[in-house]
Amino acid sequence: MQFKKYIKLISLVYIISIITIVYPQNSFVLKAKEENSEEEMILEAEDAILSNGLIIENSEPGYSGAGYVGNFSEPDQSLTFEIDASTDSIYELTIGYAAIYGEGKVANILLNDEPLGSITMGDGFGETSGGKMQLNEGINTVTITPNWTYFAIDYIKVSPSSVPPAHEVEKQLVNPNATKETQLLFNYLVDNFGKNILSGQQGDSSDNLADLDEIERITGKLPAILGLDLMDYSPSRVEFGADTDDVERGIEWAEQGGIVTFAWHWNAPKDLLNTEEQPWWSGFYTDASTFDIEYAMNHPESEDYKLILRDIDAIAEELKKLRDEGVPVLWRPLHEAEGGWFWWGAKGPGPVKKLWHLMYDRLTNEHQLNNLIWIWNSIDEDWYPGNDYVDIVSFDSYPGEYNYIPQVSQYEALVDLSNNQKLVAMAENGPIPDPDLLSLYHSKYLYFTTWNGLLTEQNSEEHIKHVYDHDSVITRDELPGFKADVEPDTDENEALEKLQTLIEKAKGYELDQYTEETFTDLSVAIKEAEKLLMYENVTEEQMDDAFVSLQKAIDKLEEVKEPASKPEPSPEPSVDKKDLEELIEKTENIESNNFTEGSYRNFKYALDYAKSILINKEVANKQVNEAFIALQSAVDGLTKVKEPSQPQDPEASDDCKDELPAEIDNNEGHELPKTGINYYNWLLIGFVFLISGFTLLVKN
Repeated sequence: MQFKKYIKLISLVYIISIITIVYPQNSFVLKAKEENSEEEMILEAEDAILSNGLIIENSEPGYSGAGYVGNFSEPDQSLTFEIDASTDSIYELTIGYAAIYGEGKVANILLNDEPLGSITMGDGFGETSGGKMQLNEGINTVTITPNWTYFAIDYIKVSPSSVPPAHEVEKQLVNPNATKETQLLFNYLVDNFGKNILSGQQGDSSDNLADLDEIERITGKLPAILGLDLMDYSPSRVEFGADTDDVERGIEWAEQGGIVTFAWHWNAPKDLLNTEEQPWWSGFYTDASTFDIEYAMNHPESEDYKLILRDIDAIAEELKKLRDEGVPVLWRPLHEAEGGWFWWGAKGPGPVKKLWHLMYDRLTNEHQLNNLIWIWNSIDEDWYPGNDYVDIVSFDSYPGEYNYIPQVSQYEALVDLSNNQKLVAMAENGPIPDPDLLSLYHSKYLYFTTWNGLLTEQNSEEHIKHVYDHDSVITRDELPGFKADVEPDTDENEALEKLQTLIEKAKGYELDQYTEETFTDLSVAIKEAEKLLMYENVTEEQMDDAFVSLQKAIDKLEEVKEPASKPEPSPEPSVDKKDLEELIEKTENIESNNFTEGSYRNFKYALDYAKSILINKEVANKQVNEAFIALQSAVDGLTKVKEPSQPQDPEASDDCKDELPAEIDNNEGHELPKTGINYYNWLLIGFVFLISGFTLLVKN
């Protein structure tokens, strides 16, 4: 009986040992490289939950942690991470990938089993933004599944999200000679960007724009934007008898109060295969033609180059019909170039950027098509033709049917692509993004345009109604008019004269009478006002804005204006550095080992700057106050590191606390909590139980 008791005891010891050793290896949340960092948390893929067929590998160098997970060869495979959030909040997600089987792989991301978005991978080991995600208090899951197979995942990063900066889009088109109607439309788009989203629907003339009828049946409304195509005006299609009335339909839609956008599925100028597999009408695809865009753009004397000009000129004649009717056009040629499936993108970014510049120059300068708002339609920065040639940046969204995700990462990538200076649009879509999610994730695209045939195929009728009835979604009945006045606008002329008069007045001020800072502000305001006057079609609103900005700069000058001459210099106002000096004395002995590296580095920067202000005899009170605020903020932002497990000297701890304001001790909610104690403590406990069990076994 005594022996059986020992056997039971030993068995219990072994069970506890196994649990204590195995548990932390499966609790991947503990594997974060920076568990206590308020800035970032890294979760390794090898510690996540792997579905059948996925394995941990380490054969390719460049990975993080102990390896990476691959190779995602089946569409139903998945890799799931768990994240324990202390509060409901929005976080930034970054995916560390291993595209070791080829670049361009696409993976889907699910948050708590609901679609969140997708990522496209580069080559080799790298990372890309997964966008923002709303984590709920408690355990959340992030799951990665293949869209295109054969890739690996290395890790994910999770960090608190900040409110994005305000957009810096100005009401200036890249074409300074844009028609008044075009400028009015663009002003309206800028005013609504980030606040509302315009509804749009791509139409198909062959079915008499049937999707519009469906929208009206479901919602009782019509979209603000109608998408059409100049495809069948391509000369190589006309040669085969193609015919369309899309331009006439666009004019009609504009007359009814709508906005028109045109794409151009440009049939290759020549060398169509015209086979049973690749008929002539598929000639815009790369594999349906042998036309070489790279050769054509590098040989302007060649027949191929001349045929490109012929095609552009043919399309120009159609766009002129819209111009002559006063119809501004959201113009989106050479779309989806980076995909490579269309001939204009088949030879990489160089040729298509040359083609874009050629098209812009020829349509704008030779054909005087001043009714175009130019839309670029790819995300990759290597393909971007530049801010000087683009008014709107965009991408095409096809995440899968009934998937109403906000496509945050793509939105942010487009903002970065244009340095936050261009409007951002979803030029094509299958599922319409949920307006509530667009607001939640700060990714309010300027407009969406659901592709023809996909309206009810990829969106439920309930969702369509939800979108079109949403307060932030603009439909055709809510649009203002964009027609220019026939008679000259008297108010506009008065605004112009007022602005010109104020500019002359502003130029009369002399630098030596004012502070350098305020005079520089005035110079910038003058330059911006004069720049505005260079444009032909400037609205009264734009001139009023410039007038107000310039007047403010002048008023600021007058406030700080010094007397032209003084018999005796008046004494400088005294600078009070007492509070700053006391704060420096109170905080300069704070040591780095008590706080996280990032928060302490920010504190040191602020402290060094405050000391430099303190010893500078020429600083003003404003600079002293700014230094005080910066240092106090850095002190408040200090985040304590996790206290060591061994006991500390209580007196030393109290001394350290006395050095800091009370606010520093309260850092609740600044970091993602762990789900268990330290990994190595678990291992130590497990080994103690194993040794104890072995000792008992030997004794008996």
